[in-house]
Amino acid sequence: MKKNITINLCGRLFQIDEDAYEMLQHYIESLHSSFGRQDGGEEIVDDIESRIAELFDELRQNGTEAITIEHVKEIITRIGEPEQLTDEEEGKSEEKENHRFDSFQSAAEGFREEIRARTAGKKLFRNPKDKMLAGVLSGFATYTDTDPAIWRLGTIVFTACYGIGLIAYIVLAIVLPEAKTPEQLLQMEGKDVTPQNLADVVVEKDKQTVERPNLLRSLFSILLKILFGFSVAIAMIVCVALCCGFLFALVVLVSALVFPISSNMPFSLETMGLAELYQTNPMVLILFVIALFMMLLIPIYAIIHMVMSLSNKVQPMGIVQRIVWIVLWIAALCCIVPCGITMANYSQEHESRLYRDRHQHFYQDVEMNEEDADFLRRGSWNILKAENCDHYTWSGQYPTGDSRVRYLDTYNDFCEAIFQVERKQQVVPGIYRLDCLVRAEGPGAFVYAVADNKKLIEIPAYDNKPAGLYEALQKELTDSLQQTVRLQHQNLNLEVAADAVRNHDSNLDSWSIATIENIIVTGDTIAYGMASDPAFTGKTCRAKWFSATDFTLTRIGDLPKTKKK
Repeated sequence: MKKNITINLCGRLFQIDEDAYEMLQHYIESLHSSFGRQDGGEEIVDDIESRIAELFDELRQNGTEAITIEHVKEIITRIGEPEQLTDEEEGKSEEKENHRFDSFQSAAEGFREEIRARTAGKKLFRNPKDKMLAGVLSGFATYTDTDPAIWRLGTIVFTACYGIGLIAYIVLAIVLPEAKTPEQLLQMEGKDVTPQNLADVVVEKDKQTVERPNLLRSLFSILLKILFGFSVAIAMIVCVALCCGFLFALVVLVSALVFPISSNMPFSLETMGLAELYQTNPMVLILFVIALFMMLLIPIYAIIHMVMSLSNKVQPMGIVQRIVWIVLWIAALCCIVPCGITMANYSQEHESRLYRDRHQHFYQDVEMNEEDADFLRRGSWNILKAENCDHYTWSGQYPTGDSRVRYLDTYNDFCEAIFQVERKQQVVPGIYRLDCLVRAEGPGAFVYAVADNKKLIEIPAYDNKPAGLYEALQKELTDSLQQTVRLQHQNLNLEVAADAVRNHDSNLDSWSIATIENIIVTGDTIAYGMASDPAFTGKTCRAKWFSATDFTLTRIGDLPKTKKK
């Protein structure tokens, strides 16, 4: 039984129960409180009261004898709360002033408010109620209160872009948990976790009928299971590889800490070329070890936890926990890259020093490789000058094609090589001739002989045309292969040379015969060699490379006899 009260509203009498009267009185007082301080506020309140009276009249005409609290609630909902009315009035006044400048900001704010309203009180899960594969897209649709078809269409579009959509879907299917319990289902939909709501979820779940899957859904489900099984197998293989890598890194770390720094034992700091880094900047090594262990252990833990959760032995990771592990792994990767580069540079410098120590040779205070030093030593060659030379001997382009024969040769890509090498030979007084095989890429390189005076002859520049050696061999071979000819002094096997001429070997094209005639020797020594030093030759060398080989000194006559008085 409720007590009815007769009220006078805008000159009209209405029957209203006591609870409805209190709500209506509170509503009108709130209107006075909200609009009373504004200009024209009382008029606004009077208009709202008139509207309420009109709505009460409509109820009485429809046969309602007494106004109840439900009627008052409905009327308040239709008219609006005072706060809503106040915001509406203020918005209308501000819209006239700011609509020109705040349209974009208002739109963005409205979009944010729309997203906030759609996702308020919800948690993101994979939706098991409306899933085609794993329920990822249905979960996003429920979270944002949108149609799942929009998300599925977007995924198809992004899948066409190099498979981005498919990769993202697989990653989200692994990362996002599925809403399995009634509590998670309520959280996914943004409903309060109350006993009544939990009971409704359980009842609804029991009443759900099993839908007969169509062919497309079945094919997608089978494909997903195959991909999921393949991913689990790959994950296990990766886990085993990571475990092996972790054990190896642990052995290396223990060895580096146990062995002395200068030890040559395996995996010591000295052997790995990191002793200098440890002494100058040990923090790089410490950060590298910590980051390496994090990069190895985090995936191992994640894979093991995933397998155990699939077997229902442990609970799946939460989203926050997964994000934390991913952030830590990325931080370890960002730390290990610069540390690894620094360590690699130190190790490379260490290996370079070891290589130089093993292969560094000096001949007459000039640094060169072992082959160059051995050739010059065995040939009794003396280096008078050596600047900007990349090497001092070479092999592989000997006139006969024998790649094992070495010869004098130097190279500089900028034509800056200054090289002078000579050999002294004990002789008897007389007149001599010097023969040799030479070649040069450009002008300015010479062969010479020094006895009573200095004689030089410039090495002809190679211009991709058959040089003097080819022409001479052709002439000699045409005459006879058996006769003794001047070319035999170059230690050339004429049969081999004949084959080279017949096949037109390209090695013959660049070589020429150089001859210095009438070298008068009154003493017992003659010096000869190859030079590109402008101070000695009087001409600047413009050749990138020049070569000489098979120096042959021949005595061709006696000194002229002086007449006695």
